[in-house]
Amino acid sequence: MLKGYFIHNAVIINEDKRFTGCLKMTGALIEAIYEGEPRADEQLENHTVINAGGFWLIPGAIDDQVHFRDPGLTWKGDLYSEPKAAVAGGVTSFMEMPNTVPGAVTHSLLADKYVIAAEKSLANFSFYIGATNNNLDQLLRTDPKTVCGVKIFMGSSTGDLLVDNESALEDIFREVKLLIAVHCEDDTVIKENLDQARLQYDSFVPMSLHSHIRSEEACYRSSAHAVEMATRLNTRLHILHISTARELDLFRNDIPSVEKRITTEACVHHLWFSDADYSSKGSLIKWNPAIKTAADREALQEAVRSGKIDVLATDHAPHTLEEKQKSYFQCPSGGPLVQHALPALFELCRKGVFTPELIVRKYSHAVADLFQIAKRGYLRPGYYADVVLIDPDRPQIVRENSLLYKCGWSPFTGQTFNTAVSRTFVNGNLVYNEGQFDETTKGMRLLFER
Repeated sequence: MLKGYFIHNAVIINEDKRFTGCLKMTGALIEAIYEGEPRADEQLENHTVINAGGFWLIPGAIDDQVHFRDPGLTWKGDLYSEPKAAVAGGVTSFMEMPNTVPGAVTHSLLADKYVIAAEKSLANFSFYIGATNNNLDQLLRTDPKTVCGVKIFMGSSTGDLLVDNESALEDIFREVKLLIAVHCEDDTVIKENLDQARLQYDSFVPMSLHSHIRSEEACYRSSAHAVEMATRLNTRLHILHISTARELDLFRNDIPSVEKRITTEACVHHLWFSDADYSSKGSLIKWNPAIKTAADREALQEAVRSGKIDVLATDHAPHTLEEKQKSYFQCPSGGPLVQHALPALFELCRKGVFTPELIVRKYSHAVADLFQIAKRGYLRPGYYADVVLIDPDRPQIVRENSLLYKCGWSPFTGQTFNTAVSRTFVNGNLVYNEGQFDETTKGMRLLFER
């Protein structure tokens, strides 16, 4: 007989509702969810009973944009360390980007990543296949039921992963029917800004200039180009990590997200920090696209509320502290976030920016809907039991000795969050329990109903 868990006295936040109730999971699946006290005839043989004590019970977060660095860059992070940090932060599933070494631009290289994840990852996983100027044949062979999407860098990237041939880009947008996720920054604008910065500062460019180098114009020009092309060619387009207020004019909120052909995402760092934070955080908040002004941040927050922004993510991208301490031109962009994304978002709820229901919708439900993930993203009978218990009133200070990232640092170090992840279940397994891990069972490959 299958074993499971029965959670009662939980404040269940799911599908824009909040109620005190019970959830029963048996094996890998949710068996029942209902309001009120445990039923008198509830069959709980082989079930561990957990009194949630009023903690929030939510579906596990699904992060559609992470860089876990495996293979080839594993001194920064890998498919063991970063998924472990993710489940400690209530992220039960992730979709990882192709800019590893080698880049995942063929099905053979993509298959290698799935093998590594199956052996090491505590969270559920999927991997994008990367687009290049000359791998359209690989993209067209991609199985939409087993791969989350195609990733295009329409801006500065490394190696072979920048699609800068306009004819190749048009062919991809026209012929690929799978969701296409894009990083939008205009390389010409960035190079012009970099040249000006070098003239003024030589090699001593301050980190605070990052948002001017990777500017609003660079973001808008590239995003506008992607939207125009996708509209003309009826592409299923998903624009990642929007960072400016100006770009928001490109998107709709007059129809539900699931009806859109063009969707977009906001990341935690763009919703939390502003360019004023470069003075204290410096290179630790150097991301691409850059963190912009407080006005941009507030516009992004409003766009999450209004529906112009469809999903939330982290763009988790670790580098070693030694790498991040280099000068502007040598310092890589990106930073680790998955362990504290949910606490940061719930902290914004305390400040009145969002509601917990909205966070669950944008970081669980909507991601599952837009990517058409099979049986995940909701607390529903028959769905996989990716479930998180949140203590809504447990202050915690982010300290380096509590970080699970391989890189060992966080842009949130010293920050107090007032909510904490208590337990994380992945496919019905209690993987994370008040700081302790059960690593005997690994996550599953995500499947898609397409």
